[in-house]
Amino acid sequence: MNLFNKTSLANLITMLLLSAPVYAFDSDNGKVLHNESCVRCHDDSMYTREDRKTKSYSLLRERVVQCEIMTELIWFEEEIDDVTAYLNESFYNFNPDK
Repeated sequence: MNLFNKTSLANLITMLLLSAPVYAFDSDNGKVLHNESCVRCHDDSMYTREDRKTKSYSLLRERVVQCEIMTELIWFEEEIDDVTAYLNESFYNFNPDK
């Protein structure tokens, strides 16, 4: 493979990596935050009931934000993302891209 092809291949790989969504959420931290703050009002049945209103990842995150505001937790955006990721991985399994 000549230098031009190697450079083109390297550029292509770089562009693909940069265009892919990156999710650096820490669901373990989300679980800790959830267990410290959310179980006061919610148990697992809240997330597993058949008639739940949350139907997408974006709505799930919005719910976490609403709870954070109502309980005056003052979380950073990363913490909201972590709790959302934890809930999604544990109960909802939504596609975060939608």
